Amino acid sequence: MAANRRNGMHPSEPGLVGVVSAAMALPRMSLPTVATVVAAIAALYFGREVFLPIAVALLLTFALAPLVSALKRVGIPRLPAVIASVLGAFTVLALFSFIVATQVSELAQNIPLYQSNILTKVRSLKETGVGGGVIARLSEAIERVGQELDRQETSPPAADQPRREPVPVEIIARERPLQVLQNLIGPLISPLASAGLIVVVVIFMLLEREDLRDRFIRLVGYGDLHRTTEALQEAGKRVGRYLLMQLVVNIVYAVPVTAGLWILGIPNALLWGLLALALRFVPYIGPIIGALLPLFLALAVAPGWSLVLWTAGLFVAMEMITGNVVEPWLYGSRTGLSPLAIIVAAIFWTWLWGPLGLVLSTPLTVCLVVLGRHVPQFEFLDVLFGNEPVLEPHARLYQRLLAGDPEEATDHAEEMLEEKYLFEFYDKVAIPALLLGEQDRVRGVMGDEQRRQVAASAQMLVANLDDSAREEAEEDDDPATVEPATADKDKPAQAEGEDDTELPDGTDIAVLCAGGRGELDDAAAAMLAQVLEVQGATVSKASFADMDPTGIRRLELDAVDTVVVGFLNRDSVKHARFLVRRLKRAKSALRVGIVFWSKDGDDKKTEVEWANDINADFVGFGMVEAVLGALSSDPPVALKIAAKRRMRRRPRPARKAPLAAAK
Repeated sequence: MAANRRNGMHPSEPGLVGVVSAAMALPRMSLPTVATVVAAIAALYFGREVFLPIAVALLLTFALAPLVSALKRVGIPRLPAVIASVLGAFTVLALFSFIVATQVSELAQNIPLYQSNILTKVRSLKETGVGGGVIARLSEAIERVGQELDRQETSPPAADQPRREPVPVEIIARERPLQVLQNLIGPLISPLASAGLIVVVVIFMLLEREDLRDRFIRLVGYGDLHRTTEALQEAGKRVGRYLLMQLVVNIVYAVPVTAGLWILGIPNALLWGLLALALRFVPYIGPIIGALLPLFLALAVAPGWSLVLWTAGLFVAMEMITGNVVEPWLYGSRTGLSPLAIIVAAIFWTWLWGPLGLVLSTPLTVCLVVLGRHVPQFEFLDVLFGNEPVLEPHARLYQRLLAGDPEEATDHAEEMLEEKYLFEFYDKVAIPALLLGEQDRVRGVMGDEQRRQVAASAQMLVANLDDSAREEAEEDDDPATVEPATADKDKPAQAEGEDDTELPDGTDIAVLCAGGRGELDDAAAAMLAQVLEVQGATVSKASFADMDPTGIRRLELDAVDTVVVGFLNRDSVKHARFLVRRLKRAKSALRVGIVFWSKDGDDKKTEVEWANDINADFVGFGMVEAVLGALSSDPPVALKIAAKRRMRRRPRPARKAPLAAAK
């Protein structure tokens, strides 16, 4: 509060307080209750026997829908197209399973042949001392534990009883043929039934896709057809594209791996290639598991270590090529999920539905993110799991300034400067971030120390961007513009309503930039000064403390053409009027401009009317207007002298001549 009064403002001022009150009055999105979320998770967990086949069928429907549509465009009717697509997909899955089962059976028969190589490597480790101490300690500990268990479980025989030798007993199981058949077929009934159910559900979903969509819209989104339709289309497009592109990526990954393992001489190379293809659907840990099994087999096949190293190099090389070249080229990993969300989703769905839930975790979470993006009640899902920034750029920058971290703020600024000009970054991001700080100051939630920290961090940000400003000033292209017609053709088309005025050249123009009423105003003035330097002007800076009557007298204004004073607080009109008057009295030929970094939407006055009211040469409401006014060649406006009220005097009574003179 004391800081507010010292800067000439009070928390009750209407401008920024009105903005803050309006922002706080915005409706907040309602979140589902904890009971609702817990009930939904419990239903998915206890009803997994029902929901899991439906989830698999739904994802397969998303994956096969583009194929059905392509067959229909060729001229094949819907029913044959659906049946052909489903049978083709499940035939491929059945063939995949058969090959894997055959390869696993062959591998199991050859495992005893690799036992000697494994024992040889263990002996070599013990002889060379690499891990020998650990192996010896583990062996001794296991042996002692086994002896202790045998000692506790074996009771000593009685002294008076003769010791009897154990008699070997052979148990012969007499099972009926029907029972044997049941034991063989029983474990296969559940998987086969689930697979058959999934096939039937997929066929009906593909046949009745439009009808199911209409029923879903009528059930949950009839009041907003546009939003519900958009959500369904985005979910289907994202999941279908993810599954198709992931399959292509996995095939591109698995084929070289299979060929490389076959060339290296790893047994059952086809098995490891197919497993690598399937396990890459599991995020992060799938490729690791797919590589560990061939590495273990390479350890068992050859007596040396070279084969293990070559196998590890093959998997590392293929993973790097796939992750850095193939995936960005095909789809850029655009699942809409953050990396942390993929890990958390994998853990959650694995706990919920087991290994199959791990495979389905990414596409199911994609559906949840799409739901949160289009349904306000579930917006928290998009915030938690989405990869889009949840804070606006200016709010993110303000948060870094609040935390006193100008280095990270500089990193974000340099990323944006790869696509924006410096004045665009300041106008659209940095100045709005300072406006948030001014709002907090007016509301009384920002103390003196925190305000100075934010201002110092902003000044450090400006200093860190000196190199970027120098590079932009040294460019041989045209001067920076707000997306002019001659700008880089690679940049996107200019949005409707944006200004396309070209910023003028500031050569041979001297400008003084000053803050109006506080440290935050000084930071905004430093940003304006840097932009003017990019335009070629000679710039000097002054703080808000130099703008008091005593400080203005000490300013060296002889070589200055224009003074620009900026205010983050919109309600500083009177203070601005007094500053203009003092500056023009200090130098009559001085051009003085006022910049209000925020503009009231209800204000109907033009910039010219504002300038006439304040007696300034120009009034701007943004970075572009401030630069245009500062670098203008218009003559200075003369100072208006307020008319003085004349003191009304009482009329004096008429003098009477003396009596003697009258006579």
